[in-house]
Amino acid sequence: MTDDTSLLGSFLKERRARLDPAAYGLPLSRRRTPGLRREEVAQLAHVSATWYTWLEQGRGGPPSAEVLDRLARAFSLTEEEREHLFLLAQGRPPKRRGSDRARITPQLQRVLDAFADSPAIVKTPDWTVLAWNKAATVVLADYERIPATERNVLRFLFREGGRDHLPDWESVARLVLGTVRRDVMRAGLRAETQALIEELSATSAEFRQMWSEHDVYAHGEGMKRLHHPVAGTLALEFSTFAVDGQPDLALVVFNPATPEDRAKICRLVSG
Repeated sequence: MTDDTSLLGSFLKERRARLDPAAYGLPLSRRRTPGLRREEVAQLAHVSATWYTWLEQGRGGPPSAEVLDRLARAFSLTEEEREHLFLLAQGRPPKRRGSDRARITPQLQRVLDAFADSPAIVKTPDWTVLAWNKAATVVLADYERIPATERNVLRFLFREGGRDHLPDWESVARLVLGTVRRDVMRAGLRAETQALIEELSATSAEFRQMWSEHDVYAHGEGMKRLHHPVAGTLALEFSTFAVDGQPDLALVVFNPATPEDRAKICRLVSG
């Protein structure tokens, strides 16, 4: 079995062999192997040649995140390759960079729209809703009429009247809050998320109490019940899916729990 240090060394050697010396203004003569020499990569990454050699040999201990970022830049790694480098070196992915922004692709929107009678949304780690399908607008909230800055599930839950449509409001609120705590720490706490937490802490005693308890949950799968003003009580099974290539996004699908629930939602969508 190959350990992670050997895998890291193999990855670095292979990526080093891909580098074109001419692209870095380096001489092409007297090179017995393709790519850059170890000391040239070390110079590009601003580390010592001895330490970089040890790294390829699986020695010297795990490098810091700063060094890994310098190596990623030296090798011109893609985001996927950079994440792989961190996983090999530290056993965990890198923190998301502040400049990274989630985006909704046309393909992802078409996936949402394919759930004709199942409300579906795409959310950020702090549960800001970025995309939705028609079923979501008639069952959960009319997101199109809500300003973009207000499309946040925590705001819906902890504002005045937020519990009126949820018979098990407290368990839902605790689940979402614990999921937010887990996901924002994994993704990196953004300034806008910190501002949201401070705002809700100042305006809702219930939020402030629950947040102070430091519960952590994964959203995963479960059951959600709500009171709809037209359809009455609805039972929805929810499942949460990662969006590949968009680590700050998650797709949540609310599937009708019974044929009766599905029929109610179909009438809402067609009406």
